[in-house]
Amino acid sequence: MKPTIRIEYCPKCGWMLRGAYMAQELLTTFTDDLFGVTLQPSEISGRYTIYINDEVIFDRKREGRFPEIKELKQLVRNIVNPEKSLGHSEPK
Repeated sequence: MKPTIRIEYCPKCGWMLRGAYMAQELLTTFTDDLFGVTLQPSEISGRYTIYINDEVIFDRKREGRFPEIKELKQLVRNIVNPEKSLGHSEPK
C-alpha cells in the first residue's frame, strides 16, 4: 500500500494555508507514489508536524523552524521513492 502523509498544524497559529500549500506540492511531485496527504488540525498549540504513515519526518518544534519545500520533498522522496529524481530540487 502506498504511504499517506499527514500534516498536523496549529489552526490557532493560522498554519492551515502553509499545510495546504505543502500538501499540494507533495501531491504534485509524488502523484504515483502516495496514497494521499491529509491535513489535521492539532489540539496542541504551535504544532506543525509532518508524518509519513505514523513516522515523524519533520517537527517544527524540534527543528526550531518550518521545512523548506525543497527539503520536505527530499525527505519524502528518500522514504517513498529513493530512485526518483527531483530535478531542480535535487542537492548539488
